Amino acid sequence: MACPKIALTMLILGSVMILGTDARAQADAPGPARLAQVPTPQTPPATPPLPPAESQPAAPTSPQPADPVGSVATLQGSASVTRNNATSALALRDPVYKNDVLQTKVDGTLGITFDDETTFTLKPNTQLAVDEFVYQEGGANNAAVFNVVRGTAAFVAAEVAHTGNMRIDTPSSTLGIRGTTGLVEVPEGGAAGGQVSIKLYPDADGRVGRIEVFGRDGAQLGILSRGATGFAIRPGTGGRFTAAPLQISALEAERDRSFVRQAFAARTVGRQINQQRRTLQQQQRNQIRPNQPNQQRPGQLPGREQRPELRTVPGGQPLPSPGTRPTLQQQPGVPPTQQSQPGARPTLQPQPGAMPPGGRPNPPTLQRQPGALPGPQRAPAGQRKPAKKNEGR
Repeated sequence: MACPKIALTMLILGSVMILGTDARAQADAPGPARLAQVPTPQTPPATPPLPPAESQPAAPTSPQPADPVGSVATLQGSASVTRNNATSALALRDPVYKNDVLQTKVDGTLGITFDDETTFTLKPNTQLAVDEFVYQEGGANNAAVFNVVRGTAAFVAAEVAHTGNMRIDTPSSTLGIRGTTGLVEVPEGGAAGGQVSIKLYPDADGRVGRIEVFGRDGAQLGILSRGATGFAIRPGTGGRFTAAPLQISALEAERDRSFVRQAFAARTVGRQINQQRRTLQQQQRNQIRPNQPNQQRPGQLPGREQRPELRTVPGGQPLPSPGTRPTLQQQPGVPPTQQSQPGARPTLQPQPGAMPPGGRPNPPTLQRQPGALPGPQRAPAGQRKPAKKNEGR
């Protein structure tokens, strides 16, 4: 019996020793081995950063076209305009802009009327550049610069020449126009092709203005102040130009006047065309920029209804806001049951001295003075008791 007990005891002791050895082994294990037994939380993959928002390029804004400064008033044959380095054919009533270069063909005669009614008429093979044109009715800074590059051009000066500064350039001279009618002839080769002729003629009403002639260097060459007179601008010594008086024959003067009359006629037609164009432009502006009403916040009433306290009747009593039911005010001395009910027909209160609808005046109601004793009251006719007869008999 002792041997089995000893064997069992030894077995138990061996098991205890083995378990203790395993526990110490685990306690003495290095750090990585212990960490490997603890599940580590998995970190979610980092979200890739969003790419920076690409700045959208601003939509290209087309330049606002400038307003026209004139119109094609008359056209015979063919003519063209060079605008923004592009050449196109001209038609009657076409607008003319600043920096336009106008050109007539071999069969073309062109009349242009500007906003101040200054008018040019171009003969065939004539080129005119609109270098500058600023006009405002009643303005103090009106200015116009035209350049006759080649050919023959008649002109009728108008408001810019009267109120501002109008100038005509030629290849050899600069003309200061002081409110008049004239004619400029530039040969095909400009100053190198021969002399430039400048002539002065009376206006349509017979008045004669003045043309001041300057060289391209700014030196004054002469002044024209009599009708049917002119200068021939010729090359001089040292590269300068001189102005020699022109001898205008009667035939040449009549031919020039006939051409000038075409400018007068073109001005009359061009005035109407320009007026119609300006009216149409104003209508288009009104359609693009209509009159906007006052901006309101959401839920805000329009007009004076935004402030109900301002809506009053004579006497200072405020009106109720739209959509609200008026509050009944109790009148002093009137029982609540006799107050006007909503929807009830109002009772007309007669004014003192006013006639009732029946035509007979109501008897005045006797007012009892404060503190007075009530007098004998008379019962209504329907409630009176008949008097007893012969009570004492």
